Amino acid sequence: MGEVRDTKVTLCGIEMDNPVIPASGTFGYGYEFAELYDINMLGTFSFKGTTKDPRFGNPTPRIAECYAGMINAVGLQNPGVEKVISEELPKMRKHFHKKVMANVSGFAVADYAYTCEKMDACPEVGWLEVNVSCPNVHGGGMSFGTSPEAAAEVVRAVKAVTKKPVIVKLSPNVTDIVAIAKACEEAGADGISLINTMLGMRIDLKTKKPVIANKMGGFSGPAIFPVAVRMVYQVAHAVKIPVVGMGGVSSAEDVIEMMLAGATAVEVGAANLIDPYACKTIIEDLPRVMEQYNIKSLNEIIGGCN
Repeated sequence: MGEVRDTKVTLCGIEMDNPVIPASGTFGYGYEFAELYDINMLGTFSFKGTTKDPRFGNPTPRIAECYAGMINAVGLQNPGVEKVISEELPKMRKHFHKKVMANVSGFAVADYAYTCEKMDACPEVGWLEVNVSCPNVHGGGMSFGTSPEAAAEVVRAVKAVTKKPVIVKLSPNVTDIVAIAKACEEAGADGISLINTMLGMRIDLKTKKPVIANKMGGFSGPAIFPVAVRMVYQVAHAVKIPVVGMGGVSSAEDVIEMMLAGATAVEVGAANLIDPYACKTIIEDLPRVMEQYNIKSLNEIIGGCN
């Protein structure tokens, strides 16, 4: 037996057994995966994006396959915050005994504040992951995350009604990701998570129409990994708050690479849809990869690439 490898990390003051987090929208509320393995081995997970009101989501088809990835336009389908708290969280609590990450979306600043205040009161919620990639209905439809001012306004509104750490999830579909991350930090964000999906499209050659009913959707999977590493590196070097990296992560090696770029924790998204055991496999493989690269503690490598 080799040396014991320390996989523990601390995200916004909460210790995690390892940095691996299934990303929102790819892991439901956890209990479907709990039928397959003990999900308490995860660092934590980010549950399905929650909005103030119930949402049916976008018209179908919502999924398109791509080389080394996929496009989805699910449209934040969820039962709304009241139902999530009364029905989904009690079911989740039976299977998952650690603090969970609540992913929150909104279409107006007041929506974000309302939903985050409700989630903040739930004992099982450890962090609030605020997705600013949603279209701003009062701001001409551009997403909150495309403007530093709009992103900062959401952060200030959420921080005013919550006590738990607020991690802002940024869209990569911007010219200057660093400016938006810094605006969130200045507005009081406790962490930044990135990247959300990129914008992609496929066209069916037979029908000459878009494959997805919504025309475009979020492009995710291994193809976007280098873009994600670059953005995590840029943001981690520009802010003092912790960064959660994601985007095409599908192996223990990818987790280490994200952490070297500056990520404190790492989310795994599309890989869960391809292989429900993806996160389990990554966590089990981390000690081997740490040994291979002579890493004793994951904490020591965060931002280790200069």
